[in-house]
Amino acid sequence: MASRRARLARLPDELRSLDPGTWLWGRPPSLPPGARLAPSPPPLPLLGHFHAFGRGPERLRKVLTLRERYGDLVRLRFGGIQAHLVASPEIVQEVLHTRNREFDKHTRGTYKLRLVLGLGLLTSEGRFWLRQRRISQPAFHRKKIASFADRMVNAAEETCAEWREGEAFDAHEAMMRLTLRVVSETLLGTAVTNDAATVGAALDVVIADVNRRVNQLVELPPPIPTRHNRRFMEAMGTLDRIVLEIIEERRRSGIERDDLLQMLMDTRDAETGERMDDAQLRDEVMTIFLAGHETTANALSWSLYLLAKSPEVARKLRAEVRGALGDRRATFEDLRALPYTRQVIEEAMRLYPPAWMIARAPVADTELGGYFVPKRNLLLLSPWVVHRHPDYWRDPEGFDPDRFAPEARATHHRFQYFPFGGGPRLCIGNNFALMEAQLVLATLAQRWHLELVPGRDVVAEPLVTLRPRGGLWMTPRRP
Repeated sequence: MASRRARLARLPDELRSLDPGTWLWGRPPSLPPGARLAPSPPPLPLLGHFHAFGRGPERLRKVLTLRERYGDLVRLRFGGIQAHLVASPEIVQEVLHTRNREFDKHTRGTYKLRLVLGLGLLTSEGRFWLRQRRISQPAFHRKKIASFADRMVNAAEETCAEWREGEAFDAHEAMMRLTLRVVSETLLGTAVTNDAATVGAALDVVIADVNRRVNQLVELPPPIPTRHNRRFMEAMGTLDRIVLEIIEERRRSGIERDDLLQMLMDTRDAETGERMDDAQLRDEVMTIFLAGHETTANALSWSLYLLAKSPEVARKLRAEVRGALGDRRATFEDLRALPYTRQVIEEAMRLYPPAWMIARAPVADTELGGYFVPKRNLLLLSPWVVHRHPDYWRDPEGFDPDRFAPEARATHHRFQYFPFGGGPRLCIGNNFALMEAQLVLATLAQRWHLELVPGRDVVAEPLVTLRPRGGLWMTPRRP
């Protein structure tokens, strides 16, 4: 098996075409005569708009302020990086859907993520991505993932059994462990059970490292043995070893299992008849581990937080769960009887989208919203901002799951809500994640009412994903 470094060195030409150095030190683009530029805040010398964009939790407030003051397309500069903040559903639709071939994912963030994910569906591009998508798609068909419902409910029930009435705990950490168990069992079967603690610890290190790298302009690459880099390389070595051993053992044993790994191993490209090799399987497994584990945990955590802040919504949710389930456990067939439960999750992802910022770059000079946008300019499409746009959402800061009732949803612009992205690059695991969140939330509501611990502020931290900074401390009570 080739090392990660060797595999990245053999990327298809279309994936090696962008020199990461140009993101920081590239020259400002030349402008055609008469080009109309998007509004921009006053920049600081050399630094540009770091002050206007903010850092840490204040960034979430700052990006909303940028839209309020400068409109739906805001021109920014971070050192030598040229960028535009996008806050219009119409422009989002152009970039992700109607003109998607004119924009790609050759961005700094994608380059950093490839250190972990290799060439999984989240980070690959062009013909290579299309091939991987075709091979992977059947594994995420609704009928396929329906078989995982029972394992999702098992994980939720066992998580509930760990809680003690009146004893405060970190609900976010509990959701992270729960979703790790779900993704481990549904992706790799029981083979990862003995390594669950090791995998969880390694994922924590890797996620923290990715967050740090994406938010730093200048950093030392992994081969340089700094303290951070050594921890990162050790964690990646652990994950690679476990995943590749499972793949090798599965091939050697010839025993077929009912999990996503087996589906990915068995599926062939409809056009070429090819299957994924071990390196490709490793990259897709790692992508599902990180994307499917962290983002679903965040969606559940923010749902629990908002329910604790909204007693009337929590009562309505529990009434639906009691009416649909009584005292029995949830099943896949119950999902249609739990529409309000799904609406709660969707509204939580509107207010706290797990992927709060999506990056793209135009492959050539172009125009968006009537403004000139140069080739390779970083486009920051922000669900956080669009999901709070007052032209599209009444009382945008309020928590109201009825926004996603069928009659209300029918009035939405197609891209005023895009927690899973959109267009051809729509998250392949969106139905898996929504099914998991709906079954887990119904199971938790059936057994517990969770209250926020007084005196512990809950602050959203905008890293690669949007998570509660310092955890989400709650106290369980019997409903």
